[in-house]
Amino acid sequence: MATTVNLTVNGTARTVTVDSLDTPLLWVLRDTLGLTGTKYGCGVEICGACMVIANGQAIKTCDTSVGEVAGGTIMTVEGLANDVQGKKAQAAWVAAQVPQCGYCQSGFLMATVAAMKAGHHGSQIAGELSNVCLCGTYPRIAKAISTL
Repeated sequence: MATTVNLTVNGTARTVTVDSLDTPLLWVLRDTLGLTGTKYGCGVEICGACMVIANGQAIKTCDTSVGEVAGGTIMTVEGLANDVQGKKAQAAWVAAQVPQCGYCQSGFLMATVAAMKAGHHGSQIAGELSNVCLCGTYPRIAKAISTL
């Protein structure tokens, strides 16, 4: 039986219909809402490519059900351009020329912005990041976050 879920995504109230409240939030964001900046990586909450900020916390959406965040507020990488810390993080990424392939970068940006919203700066942010980058852009990520 289909279920309706209300979410606020990037500042906009959205209503989605899912077959189950156990549906991973990642698939709701990508397939239902068309927000493809959130990436599928490992599927087991390790790599962080699927990270968003939900109710003020960085979460990995591949293994978080839509039911867990129903009624909540979500910011995806698409919403960073309308957020003060998001704009700062994006500018730092551009200045440090962080991305190589770029696949994991939306998750890194979301984790960075969540850390900034928690009051962390510079090297404090690095301690908050558990994301994985297979291209090895870690030195450029460190350079970018050192300016925040």
